[in-house]
Amino acid sequence: MSPIPQRCKTPSGAAYAVAGAGDPLVLIHGVGMRLEAWTPQIEALSKRFEVIAVDLPGHGESRPLPLGASLEDFVAWFATVLVELGRGPVSVAGHSMGALIAGGIAAVAPDQVARVALLNGVYMRDDAARNAVKARAAEIVTGAFDREAPLRRWFGEGHEHEEAYALSRRLLALVDQQGYATAYGAFAGGDATYADRWPHVTCPSLFLTGDGDLNSTPAMAEAMAAAARNGRAVIIEGHRHMVNLTAPEAVNAALTEWMTWTREEARHDA
Repeated sequence: MSPIPQRCKTPSGAAYAVAGAGDPLVLIHGVGMRLEAWTPQIEALSKRFEVIAVDLPGHGESRPLPLGASLEDFVAWFATVLVELGRGPVSVAGHSMGALIAGGIAAVAPDQVARVALLNGVYMRDDAARNAVKARAAEIVTGAFDREAPLRRWFGEGHEHEEAYALSRRLLALVDQQGYATAYGAFAGGDATYADRWPHVTCPSLFLTGDGDLNSTPAMAEAMAAAARNGRAVIIEGHRHMVNLTAPEAVNAALTEWMTWTREEARHDA
C-alpha cells in the first residue's frame, strides 16, 4: 500500500492528511483508530477525488477534547474542522464513531455536507447492547481495559494473522488512553442522539455494514436508509466491523458509486 501523506494541522489542532484532487471527500475513523485505518480508501479513492482523512480528537496527532465530551461536542469539533479546511460542501464518510459524527454533521450543518456515508454505524441500540457498550466505556475510563477485546469483536476468531487485523492492532496499541476514553464515552451514549433527524436529511446518504457485524447490524443500516430522505443500504456479505479493511474493493466501489449519486438517484434504487 502507498504511504499515508504527511499530516497537516488546522488552527484548532485537528490533524489531517490530503491525497489526490477532485471533489472533496472527508473520512472520519472510529474509536481507538487513527486516519491510517483508511489506508485502502485513501490509496484507491485519491485517484479520482481529493481525499482528506482526519484524526479524531485525542487520536493520532489531533488535540483532545475534554474528558466527558458528548457526541454533540465531537460534531461541533468536526463542524469547525470543515470550516477550517475551507472546501465548501464536502462528501463525508465515517466509520463506527466516525459514522455517528458524519450523521450528526449532516443533521446539524446540512450546508456543509454534499453527501454522507455511514460505514458500520450504530442506530438505536437495544437495552442489552446499550448496557454492554456503556460498561465497556466505564472500564476504559479506569485504564484497565483489554486492547485485544475490540479486535475479537471486530474480526471474530481466527483472523489474528491477517493484514487488516495486524494494522488494527497496531493502531489500537498507539491510542492515548484518555482520548480513547473520551471518544468511547461519546460513542456509548450517542446512538440515539441524532436518530430522529434522518427524515430531515436530504443529501444522498449511504449506510454500509458487514452482514456479520453484531453491533452495527444490517438491520440498523437498513432502518437508517429507510428513514433518510435519500438513503440506500449496502450490506457486504462475509464481513464484520472493519469492513473497510477486510473488504476494501467492495467498500471502495460502493463509495465511488455514492460519490456520483444525485438526490434523485439515491432513494432506494439499488
